[in-house]
Amino acid sequence: MNAHLSPGLYPIDQAITAEDEAYRHIHAAIRLGRYVGGERLVPEVIATEIGTSRMPVREAFRRLATEGLVTIRPNRGVTVSGLNMDDMQEIFEMRAVLEGLAVRLALPNITPAALKRLEALIDPLDDRDGVQPDWTAAHRAFHETLCGLSGRARLIKQIASLHSLVEPHMRLWVLADRPTTARVHHQELIDALRSADAQRCEAAVREHVMVTVPDVMKYLQERDS
Repeated sequence: MNAHLSPGLYPIDQAITAEDEAYRHIHAAIRLGRYVGGERLVPEVIATEIGTSRMPVREAFRRLATEGLVTIRPNRGVTVSGLNMDDMQEIFEMRAVLEGLAVRLALPNITPAALKRLEALIDPLDDRDGVQPDWTAAHRAFHETLCGLSGRARLIKQIASLHSLVEPHMRLWVLADRPTTARVHHQELIDALRSADAQRCEAAVREHVMVTVPDVMKYLQERDS
């Protein structure tokens, strides 16, 4: 596995093709902010970085383009896709709906053991001193673990794709204004899960996802201005 990949995001017990490796390398670099919005990606450079030919990199570009992470322009190359304010708002709205649905479907699988695991995952979010090396990854791990309990592969994949689109921007926001109440908010979400009330849980997740939007949007507006 390439050194730039985030542990736990991809399976490590299966053989991967050169195209898969290129895809994972570029995907992780975009998520982690190594490649930024508007940056042109040169297939020869990336191929050299991971020790492969250009063809797997070009195939990886096509996969990433279908997910909205890169933009391919004929005769102009490939660039990392950027998000405007409307894009950001739409993605959070989609996340709210899909994660709410995932939690509703997950309720039969939210056992005491599952709740204990989720509570362990929110510990790193209580990071007022900024010592957590990757707060954004810890936050994403909680949400993907919770949604993963739905057992709906296509739904989980779509939610993960939406997280990847906003993650670079979330990382910048967290670095500038690390949230200090995240653990409390996630504990409130776990408390709602304990009720096993489908309507309450779905509403709680939707509200939880959307409550972050004003702060993120304010940060992005201030940064861009």
